[in-house]
Order: sequence, then C-alpha cells, then structure tokens
Amino acid sequence: MKKSSNTINIKNRKARFEFEILDKFIAGIKLSGTEIKAIRLGKASIAESFCEFQNNELFVINMTVEEYSHASHFNHDPKSARKLLMKRRELNKLEKEVKNSGLTIVPLRLFINDRGLAKLQISLAKGKKLYDKRETIKDRDSKRRLDRIKKDFN
Repeated sequence: MKKSSNTINIKNRKARFEFEILDKFIAGIKLSGTEIKAIRLGKASIAESFCEFQNNELFVINMTVEEYSHASHFNHDPKSARKLLMKRRELNKLEKEVKNSGLTIVPLRLFINDRGLAKLQISLAKGKKLYDKRETIKDRDSKRRLDRIKKDFN
C-alpha cells in the first residue's frame, strides 16, 4: 500500500510565532472514513486548533476537515473534536504538565505516514509575550538580510 505521492503535510505556521515550543510528540487521530479521504486530498486545516483533556483523554479542538465531496448523507462534521491516540504514559506526562505549569498543547503538523495513517505532531508549548514576538520578527528580518548580502557577495 505504499504510495510515492505521499505529500500531505499540513502545517500550523502560526504556532512557532505564537508559542515557544518545549517538547514534541506524535499522536494518531481517530477518524471516520470520509475524514481520512478528505485529509488525503489535503482538505484540512489546523491553523486555529488546540488540544485539551476531557476525561483523561486528549482531543484536538477546532481542527477543520472539509466535507468529502463524493460522500452521501454519511459525511462527517467539519469542526468536531477528534480523539488523539497516544500511549498512556505520554498522556499522563502531558496532563501533568498542562495542569501544573499552565502550558498549552498545540498541533504543529498533520501528515500521512508511510503506512497511510493520519498522524498529528503536537507540542507542549508556552505562550510568547509581545516582546518575544517582536524579537522573533527582528531575528527573522536580520537573517533574511544576511542571506541576501551573502548571495550578492558570492
């Protein structure tokens, strides 16, 4: 079942700007049939999504998976909460960090692995203050300027 055109890689570009990434995890997602078909077509977005615990289980909230165009009345809800599948030890660690430290769990990337399963890369993150965001912008601009000078010099 290996496909050579496995290029589904949906990123949350805002996450690295809004949050300081502390630790990363890979989690599976519990999906229905039409949801995985829509993700394989690239019809998903994790831009405004976040993760939270409900009854000792981790769910991704606000992840948008558009309705599958070829489905009948059995289509899925685009904004429903989706359960994340992880080892109990990892879930306990994440839950403890979120409760004690006030950290956030943010999705970074949605991708399809080599076995054809949808995976979500999540991270334990700490929100940046406004001055940290300004510093990030400054660093990015100076790096861009430096690269431009190097390119012109060579």
